[in-house]
Amino acid sequence: MEKFWYTLQEDGVYILPVLHEKLEFAEAVRLALEEIRPQIVAVELPASLEPQVLKAVERLPQLSLLLYESSRGEPLYLPVCPADPLVEALRWGMEHGCKVCCVDVDIDSPMLWHEKLPDAYAALRIGHKAFYKAVSAHGLGVVHPLDRLREQGMALRLQRLLRLGGPVFLACGMAHAQRILRDLRSTLPEPLDRLERKGVQLFHVHPDSMVEIMAEPPFFHTLYELRRKGLPPEPKEHQMSPEGRSVGGLHLLSGGGPLLETRSETCLNAARWCARRCHTDHQESPSVPAGLRELLEEQGPEPPPKAHLLPMDRQKALWRWLQRAAKMYRHRTGETLQPWQVHGLMRFSRNYAFLEGRLLPDFYQWVASAKACVDEDFAYEVWELGRTYPWQGENAADLPTTRIRGEDLWLGMRRLRIRPRLPRKKRPRRFPVRERKKETQPGQWAEALDGDGLCSYPPEDLLVERFGGYLRQKGVRLLSEEKSRVEPFTSSLLDGIDLRETMRNWHQGRIYVRETRRVRGGVGAVVVIFDPDEQGHKYPYCMTWYGEHEQESDMAFYATPLGAKLVGPGISRCEYGGFVMSYPPRRMGDIWKDPVYKVLGSKPEVLLMAALDYTLEPYVVYVAPRPPRFWFHSLASRMGLKIVYVPLGQFSSATLKRLRGFHVLSGRDKRAIAKDYIGGG
Repeated sequence: MEKFWYTLQEDGVYILPVLHEKLEFAEAVRLALEEIRPQIVAVELPASLEPQVLKAVERLPQLSLLLYESSRGEPLYLPVCPADPLVEALRWGMEHGCKVCCVDVDIDSPMLWHEKLPDAYAALRIGHKAFYKAVSAHGLGVVHPLDRLREQGMALRLQRLLRLGGPVFLACGMAHAQRILRDLRSTLPEPLDRLERKGVQLFHVHPDSMVEIMAEPPFFHTLYELRRKGLPPEPKEHQMSPEGRSVGGLHLLSGGGPLLETRSETCLNAARWCARRCHTDHQESPSVPAGLRELLEEQGPEPPPKAHLLPMDRQKALWRWLQRAAKMYRHRTGETLQPWQVHGLMRFSRNYAFLEGRLLPDFYQWVASAKACVDEDFAYEVWELGRTYPWQGENAADLPTTRIRGEDLWLGMRRLRIRPRLPRKKRPRRFPVRERKKETQPGQWAEALDGDGLCSYPPEDLLVERFGGYLRQKGVRLLSEEKSRVEPFTSSLLDGIDLRETMRNWHQGRIYVRETRRVRGGVGAVVVIFDPDEQGHKYPYCMTWYGEHEQESDMAFYATPLGAKLVGPGISRCEYGGFVMSYPPRRMGDIWKDPVYKVLGSKPEVLLMAALDYTLEPYVVYVAPRPPRFWFHSLASRMGLKIVYVPLGQFSSATLKRLRGFHVLSGRDKRAIAKDYIGGG
């Protein structure tokens, strides 16, 4: 099989053409250096910046940012990140005792490229050599005189380095490689160059700014860093919810006990897991696995020996990223990513990438696809994992820290520009997920959940009350349809033509009309069963809530444990197993402690019995996967009531999903801050 890298060669000089800031070419540089083992490593960066650049490379894996001004007072910045081909070349050389040099000419104002180039991922799929030949054959734009000045200057410095001994390795942009190779054969003049640049500042990058300045998602830089010198060890899967912790009289299943894996540890373990499983394969073309059931697998295939010497495959990395985000999503919300959602996400993200001339989605497109095809909670998990870079603290001992955001790219009337690199779009758009606050210390949120004054989150109350109102109307409509009468048209249209019956008897040549009969009374209670919980262990949290005003019903429900999933201080996310809503409010007793209901065999039967017991209207709507036992219909008949059964399958999974999740707040004061911790749709 062809090598994963390609160089142009001339008398001991190896020139590796790259696309700047691209993961695939950082891998190519790393693998090429491992095989060539040069004595001198040079890169296409200005010689005047060499001291600061080398200092930034020494700090890796901590990220740095070089900031300086052109002669026109224009700010220029240069991020130093692991998965950058030029940075990798310098870093490898420094680690192996090579002489490292920045050989570019400082032309003060960098040239900005606007050529439309193929997605760098194509270089992995078709090979580095074929990619370079294809790009070169279609031309790389008009050669600017300043480009020629830089290329001749780099060639002259390579000639001087070659006299010190070889081989010499150069990593430079694809646009320059061939012309530098030709210039090596010529006698070149000394270029007019800036020998020293003053006012160059080196900063430590704040973690919140990584997404803004990195061309690749921070998660890819993490995978690259973990794989540089060998695959990371298989991470241990920690228990994600401790048992036995009591806070404020409540027995919690999570909230900062010693066994609790923190959010950052979860993301780092996910990165380690992905790093072991995202290399390309010599035998198979890298592609997304066809079986979507693999999505939530706990173990993947064991990597071959020295798999870190195989380049990382961006497509497989995206797939593994999706797998681990799905696991975190399941832990946080209790929801499982369905195969049809994965299929839709893959197609949507692929087509979205095609719209912008890419083979695979970028970070923004990946998060936007997760939100569009699943929901905001899943998009948040994708985004949170995607910005994982565990080595970057908020402060550094050796450098000042800087924050840069997309909206800060204009400083007054000054535009931040990028050092001479092939262009990447800077989007003036925000990621489609809101930042969510986190615990400042483990257990902080659990301490605020004291068990007194528990209440609901009003926006979710509105949603469930609207659904209850819809079910009441639907129940009346079903009863009305049961009592309706269809007959052939004679002298009156009654309540209108019955098209279904007319078409069924079209051969008779007759029109059928329908008479709708009004139902006396209405629906006084609604029961919704999402999961019967036949084992009785999945939904142990049972509660009765009273309507806070006349527009709300009384509600009793069983749900997942309180405190199992904390999303904020005193804010717990739960999931309904089932609930009953009774109208009007403030009449229902605590049905879970009422001894009359103890004889019933299951939680759904307790809810249905409570609905029959507390309804003031003759009808009760029962929504569940299966109809109730005949005994309940008989009991309702003796009580002068009627149960209207509606199959749960009549409602879309998206509707049911929105209804099942809800939040319990520890006190009404939490309602003012809940919106900062609870994701919107």
